[in-house]
Amino acid sequence: MSYFAAVFARTPQGWVGAEAALAEAEGVDDVADLMREAAVESYGDPVVLLIEQDDDWFAVLRLDGEDEPRAYVSTVREDGLGSLFTQLIGEVPDGDAAGDPALLEDLGLDAEQLGDLGERALPADALLTVAEHAGFGEEFDRLRD
Repeated sequence: MSYFAAVFARTPQGWVGAEAALAEAEGVDDVADLMREAAVESYGDPVVLLIEQDDDWFAVLRLDGEDEPRAYVSTVREDGLGSLFTQLIGEVPDGDAAGDPALLEDLGLDAEQLGDLGERALPADALLTVAEHAGFGEEFDRLRD
């Protein structure tokens, strides 16, 4: 299983990003803790986590303060990292999109756009589009290269 995951936190100076290690995450609580650590280290809020696995699917998670994370998954998978999201999005048939496609509307990407990316774009391209709309495209490119 190959994957790319990066967490981005908005600070008063702009967005700060770092690669995220999710291999040992056992559930959504572990992922939320990782996101909260990024927020504390950068004094940032909100925090956005972008994940792409095997160029098959992507996920976007958002954490605001002490709220529970919200997620959008382009294609639900029961294996690998996909299994982490069932706690957030509930049981959905394998292969369907799920979650909250409106989670980035205040950052410039509406629900319809995010849903279209899930249906029409390769996961890596979709995440670049998400990053550009949200305002951290350069940080995303830096981490992805």
